[in-house]
Formats: sequence, structure tokens, C-alpha cells
Amino acid sequence: MNHGYPRPQLRRGDWTSLDGPWRFCFDDERRFSTPAQIEHWPLQIIVPFAPESQASGIGDQRFHAACWYEREFECRPGRDRVILRFGAVDYAARVWLNGRLVVTHEGGYTPFWCDITDALDPSGLQILTVGVQDDPHDLTKPRGKQDWQEQPHSIWYPRTTGIWQTVWWERVSRTYVEKIRWTPHLERFAIGLEVRIAGDPAPDLWLDVSLSHGKRQLARDRYQVVEREVDRFVVLSDPGIDDFRNELLWSPERPTLIAAHVRLLQGDTVIDEFDSYTALRSVHILRDRFMLNGRPYLLRLVLDQGYWPGTLMTAPSDEAFRRDVELVKAMGFNGVRKHQKLEDPRYLYWADVLGIVVWSEMPSAYRFTRTAIRRTVREWTEAIERDYSHPCVIVWVPFNESWGVPDLTAVGEQRHAVQALYHLTKTLDATRPVIGNDGWESSATDIIGIHDYDANTEHIRQRYGAEIKSEQLFDRRRPGGRILTLDGYPHRGQPIMLTEFGGIAFDPNPGPGGSRTTWGYTVASDARSFKRLYCALIDTVIHTALFSGFCYTQFTDTFQEANGLLCADRTPKMPLQEIARATSASRTHIPGGV
Repeated sequence: MNHGYPRPQLRRGDWTSLDGPWRFCFDDERRFSTPAQIEHWPLQIIVPFAPESQASGIGDQRFHAACWYEREFECRPGRDRVILRFGAVDYAARVWLNGRLVVTHEGGYTPFWCDITDALDPSGLQILTVGVQDDPHDLTKPRGKQDWQEQPHSIWYPRTTGIWQTVWWERVSRTYVEKIRWTPHLERFAIGLEVRIAGDPAPDLWLDVSLSHGKRQLARDRYQVVEREVDRFVVLSDPGIDDFRNELLWSPERPTLIAAHVRLLQGDTVIDEFDSYTALRSVHILRDRFMLNGRPYLLRLVLDQGYWPGTLMTAPSDEAFRRDVELVKAMGFNGVRKHQKLEDPRYLYWADVLGIVVWSEMPSAYRFTRTAIRRTVREWTEAIERDYSHPCVIVWVPFNESWGVPDLTAVGEQRHAVQALYHLTKTLDATRPVIGNDGWESSATDIIGIHDYDANTEHIRQRYGAEIKSEQLFDRRRPGGRILTLDGYPHRGQPIMLTEFGGIAFDPNPGPGGSRTTWGYTVASDARSFKRLYCALIDTVIHTALFSGFCYTQFTDTFQEANGLLCADRTPKMPLQEIARATSASRTHIPGGV
């Protein structure tokens, strides 16, 4: 099982995956509070697959409120430090090493770590135990598409309990780099660099940074570490002329990455080193257009739920991440909207390398309470911290369709929550656009997102065509019975995008007796009508000048939803070339069309 190095922008050589067989038990009555209380482990699970998945070896999708994991691993103490890392554990985790509690974490989609050096057994044989609580009925925790009913229904999917991303440990020096953060500044032709040092305090620390593209070295600098941190701009030689500049710019059409090799030195002695990467690219809003690298850019996105048959939210392999990105590009899209899921950094790595843009969206809680908001703020902050340096990430979306804030038109506290998350996101990352609440009932937002699943192309033209004035558009109610913007937040000229549409269901593989899975917003009776409906819809949207981008629902069939362009196993429902021909059609007679 190959999942690749889990932190692709801080890659060290000395690491060991703990994926594979672990002892396992459910604890539905929550009888256990420490590992010592567990006398019997009735099950074995294959990490990192959730127990609800078939790949885990368990495949139990009933309600389970708590579970436990345990395994041994070999790690002999030395002069260095040992760091234990978890990619994601849903929802609340407690971790013991050799019976000693070493870390706790709450939040099902974000990583955590701890220094286990002092808890290591001198013999080299270590016992690692993880206790997880994940109440399936709790709607105040960010849970995304995980169903609160026992069986998946409507647009909700099986739950993911416990460990669902890679667990690993790595050796680092006594003093080491824990965090690196890259910020491109295209207008200066420079890269911002932030580094934080952890471990033992040490004098005379220096950071050596080398940036290169292919065999061409772009910069080589050395900075003194002051107060355990480095904050600098690495200025590249600016050729000035666009053709030469474009060779170094990142875009889906030309995903140029800048390789980085970073060394931490004490005096002249290297005590830590790793590989990373960054890119030169800019994203911003200019009047009613989305701008990539200073040019208008039509976003052609596909909505991706991020599930696989048999493995649920966990990809079956690193190659599966790569294949998904390749399929997105092969269908003519230039990006994805990762829907209600904070995707594994390995997916973002392949998006960076192969070239697609990604909208990052916070998984929703479904009740509005102070607890839900505290949990959302904490996990969203961790998500931005984790993914900030990926050039593929171009938009942040903290809320979707008023989920978790269902009474925005009437309840001031809920409006404040959306506005607060918008401004918090802009504070944590001033370089990317933010959509406060995608779909409808917009307030604080850089982009107006509209969700409209009407498959009648004439209706789409009548609602959004050139003859429609903006005041008519925003005064009308849209599908879902929701207004587009809240009172006091009129359209201020932001880009308008159709961020959900389509959802055409077609099941090319009938079951026994000819039965088909047909959940979707529109149902196609056969392959010919599926193709006709898709091509007509996408052509209409592409040639609607009002839209500066779109997102088609959806990438693959997902459980009971049969509205993917691909089947759940990634088999295309019509030839990829035909999908791409429709998706990538050029705009004609539209100013700024691309």
C-alpha cells in the first residue's frame, strides 16, 4: 500500500508509515477510558481505512460512538527526536504510547502530532494505542456528507469513524524545522518564506534555502534564525517580458513548480534538511472577473465529493489521487470544488504537480450552537494552516448553502457567524478570494455563488441571459426558495459563478431485473440522452456572459447518487474526449472570454 510521503511540502527521508494491521475494538457503551482496561481485542483493522469501509477488513456501517486501536512498532531511542503524526482521525482522538497519554486532538479532517521521544521504551518495542470518540448523532461537529441516519440517504453518505489518513513517525534532530510556509508575490517576482523552529533551543542557527526550476538555480540564500523563526522574501530575477516570465508561472495549463531544498545549520553543521516546493502564481478578483496571474480566467470546475468504492473518504492508493486529477483534466475541466471535505494533502500535491485548481470547502456542522461554531473555527483554522502553501488552492469556502446557519435571513447571530468566518479567513490568508456562504444568501463574500439544478437550458438563458438586469437577478428567488444576497449586502460587482448545476443521473450498469440507481436532480433514460443533456447544459453555461466560472455536479457517482460524469469506479459514462470537447469549448463574442 503506497500513500506517498504524507506532508509533501516538508519531505524528510527518515520516516516510517504505521499503516497496515492494527488490533481493533468498538466501544459503543464507552466502557473504556484507558488502554489498560481493554483485555480483549476481537478485531483486526487495516489502517488507514475506516471501519465502515470494506478495505479496512471490517466493513461495519452501523452506528458506533467509540472505538480503539493498538499496535506495536520498532523504534529504538537515540540522540535525535521522534515525532508521531496523524493525517486525520474522526473525530476526537486520545493517543497513548506505552501506556502514557501523549496527545489529544479534536477535529476529523485535520492533522496533529506529538514528540514521543521521552515516552519511548528503551527496548525499542513500542505499544501505540488510539482511543476515538465519534458520536454518529452529533450534528454540532463538522461532519460534511457523513450521514446521521444509519443507512445513506438522499445526498448523504456512510460515516467515517476513527483513523482515515496515514499514521507515521519520523526522526528529526534535537532542533528542527516544524513548519514552512510559502507565499508567492507575483507583482514583486518574489516568494515569501516563513519557517518555525521547534525542539531544543540552540545558538548560532542559520537557514539555507535553495530554489530551482529543473537544472536552473533561481536563488540561494542563507538567513540567521532569530527567536526560532525566519520571515523573508526570496526575490527572483525578473525577466520583465511576459513570454519569459510565463515560463515560471504556475497555471493548470502550465503547472510550473519551483523546487526548494532547505537546510537548518548550527554554525556550519547541517542539523536538519528537507525538500519542499512552491510556485509563482497570483489569484484575485478584478471587478466581475476571476484573475489568475493577472489575466481573466474562466473557472471550469467539477464538483468532487472525494469518495471511493470500498475505501470511502480514504483513497485506495496514492495512484488513485493522481488518476483522479488526470481524469479531471482529461474531461476538459481546469479545477475541482472539493465538496464538504478537506482533502488529503497527497491529492493537493498531485493537483499542484499536474495542474488543476482547487476550491477548499469546510465540512459543515448542521446545528447552530456555540459549540458548533467553536469547533468549526478551530478546525477551519487548522485547515488553512495545513493547505496555505499549495498553489492549486485558489478559493476558501467556510459555509455551503447555509448548512449549519439555516436561518440567516432572520437570526443575527448566524449572519455574524458567516461574516466572522469570512473575515477570519481573510485574516489568516489575505492572498485568496473567500466565499462566505456558497449557493445563496450571500453576505460577506468575494464571489457570488449560485446553485441552480434546472436542466432546462431555456430557463437558464431566461434567468441569467444578457437581457437580465442585475436588480432583477438579485430580487428574484432562486431554486431552494432562498434569496441570492441578504438584505444589506447588495451585489457590489463581484464575479457571479454557477457553482452547482447539472446533477444529471444516469446508471449505465443496471442491476438485477434491469433496476438502475437513478438519484439525481435530472434523470437521463439512456446514454444518448445523458450526452445530449450534458452538452446542452454546459454549452449554455459557457456562453452565458454573466458567469465568470462554473462548477458541474459531479465528478463521479457517489453511493446512491448516480449523477456523476464517471461511475464510482471512474469508468466514463461517455468517451472522455466527448466530455472534454463540450467542457473546454471556447467562449465567443464575450469580452474577457477564455
